[in-house]
Amino acid sequence: MLFDQFNNIPMLVKDKTLLYFPIMSPPKLFFLLLLILAVVIVMLVLLGIKKTPKLAEAAGLTIAVFTGLVLLQKRRNKKKKQGHFERNGGLLLEKQLSAADGAIEKTRIFMSRELEAATDGFNESRILGQGGQGTVYKGILADGRIVAIKKSKVDKSLLEQFINEVVIVSQVNHRNVVKLLGCCLETEVPLLVYEFIPNGTLFNLIQNDNKAESFPFTWTLRLKVATEVAGALAYLHSGLTIPVFHRDIKSTNILLDEEYIAKVSDFGASLSIAIDKTHMTTRVQGTFGYIDPEYFRSSQITDKSDVYSFGVVLLELLTRQKPIPSRGEGEDVYLGLAQRFQTSMEENSLPTILDPQIIDQTNEGEVIAVAKLAQRCIDWDGRRRPTMKEVSIELENIKMSRGGLTIQENYQSSSCTDEEAVVMIDVYDASTIGSENVKSTSDAYAVLNNTI
Repeated sequence: MLFDQFNNIPMLVKDKTLLYFPIMSPPKLFFLLLLILAVVIVMLVLLGIKKTPKLAEAAGLTIAVFTGLVLLQKRRNKKKKQGHFERNGGLLLEKQLSAADGAIEKTRIFMSRELEAATDGFNESRILGQGGQGTVYKGILADGRIVAIKKSKVDKSLLEQFINEVVIVSQVNHRNVVKLLGCCLETEVPLLVYEFIPNGTLFNLIQNDNKAESFPFTWTLRLKVATEVAGALAYLHSGLTIPVFHRDIKSTNILLDEEYIAKVSDFGASLSIAIDKTHMTTRVQGTFGYIDPEYFRSSQITDKSDVYSFGVVLLELLTRQKPIPSRGEGEDVYLGLAQRFQTSMEENSLPTILDPQIIDQTNEGEVIAVAKLAQRCIDWDGRRRPTMKEVSIELENIKMSRGGLTIQENYQSSSCTDEEAVVMIDVYDASTIGSENVKSTSDAYAVLNNTI
């Protein structure tokens, strides 16, 4: 309490604005006063003022004490960071990284000072967004790269799961999944470093009418985004050695880059599941309005839970409405978008719920096809829902039908990676095409040429 009087001492009044000392903790203030005292004594000795043996001894003693305290503080800080590192699973992460294959070498463990410098000390002006999983900051690394730094909270009992998720997401290599660059475990709460995606969320694009003139939210763009997200989820479910269930698919977790290419983000709730299992019993996680009702009732997560959530995103693209309407937005305020959409389909009144902007465009067949697909995705019985593979295929077919493109031409135009090309073979004709001999994009195209 003694040092509280030094906090926020007014220094200067100019234009009726008070300037203050930065708020200092008592230890920092003590170090500052000790440093000032040491400097004053040394200057007196050097200038020859009252040059006595006692003054010289005092100067030497002050400098020695100050140096010792600085070294002690550095040691304490290092020990504190090491404690955070171990508590946050740093040793386990290092072990898993060293045991993993080459794909994970690109993931880096950052020093806390690097990320503090990148965000101006996690300044509030750098906040990109806040949510249940944590706060995301915009940062600029020393090499000039712009990144998104997520400051998340981790339950100690779920620490090993968190580390496993970092390792899993590090191995995800898909153009429509936000890339994890690294993490920092020296801080009190772990930090995750992702590539920066500049154009915000799909939710904002859907709900923002101000962009209508400069960047119209056309049906072509909506269909493209839906196809890209479906491809990413099909990859997570079927293209990895260990399948990953996202568990929180929603329009706010779909980001758009400078070319409005969709990127699935926020794997804080994700789970990996053994390939021989069809479900896993867990504590229900997700966002109201997107949660699979079957998962909500049974607590059993399956790949069809992501399908349901994706179906709700399709409804947002079709209707431009929120999954759960705000109070006062209509008579059906207590009904979610999924229920209202199902009713409109059953009553053969689809146009009443669709966004008028897409009704006016010449794509009636495509809109109806996507609406029917969405209806299957949000079926209350998970067994009747399609898989994400099937959803991806159907959307690709709808998208390609307008231009008469072949599968090969479609993927050549979108520059898929070699890894995606292998998955593409598996997705498009898993029953007839073997992917064991497909190692590159050119191999994939060759197989496709012989198939289609």
